[in-house]
Amino acid sequence: MNRRSRWAVASAAVLSLSLAACNSDSDKPAATATPTAVPATATATTTASATSSPTPTATAAAVSPTGYKDATYEVAGKPVTLKNGLSEVEAAPGSASKVTTRYFGNEATADFNGDGLMDIGFVLTQSPGGSGTFYYAVVALRTADGWKGTNAILLGDRIAPQSTNVSGTKLVVNYADRKPGEPMTAQPSVGVSKTLSIVSGRLVE
Repeated sequence: MNRRSRWAVASAAVLSLSLAACNSDSDKPAATATPTAVPATATATTTASATSSPTPTATAAAVSPTGYKDATYEVAGKPVTLKNGLSEVEAAPGSASKVTTRYFGNEATADFNGDGLMDIGFVLTQSPGGSGTFYYAVVALRTADGWKGTNAILLGDRIAPQSTNVSGTKLVVNYADRKPGEPMTAQPSVGVSKTLSIVSGRLVE
């Protein structure tokens, strides 16, 4: 075989090998793309918690410094509710006469019942519709919910209140009264001091 013939045979062999390789590659299944995992992005959400702290609430109602002038007191055995220091009620159903109870003053401040809150003692008057004007001593007890009025202690009819003082936890009411047997028209001239205290929520001598 001459040189040209050997070159032709070699070229044919190379071509056959190339075609075989191509056919082998085409018989292989096509590669499939594998999805790449993408990390999830955090999304902010608002979720109510069952254990969330409750909204703070007031534990005690605010107490008005002048609320004792709107409290209820027991005067002559009957409840009397003041409004801005005054109460007017019918002396009897359908009667034109009125029982007028009024804040007089002469205040004294102390913790009369020992609960740590400052109370107020003072004098009030009551006119039952006749000529008399009766003076009473009362105490307004301060509580977490407001003012609680006590029973009233009678001082006298048309007396002359002088001063109201504090002795420890006691209320001392000073006033002038008439001598025994003097008419109501006489000017009060006898000094009297009445010492009162709170016992089980009531005002006693």
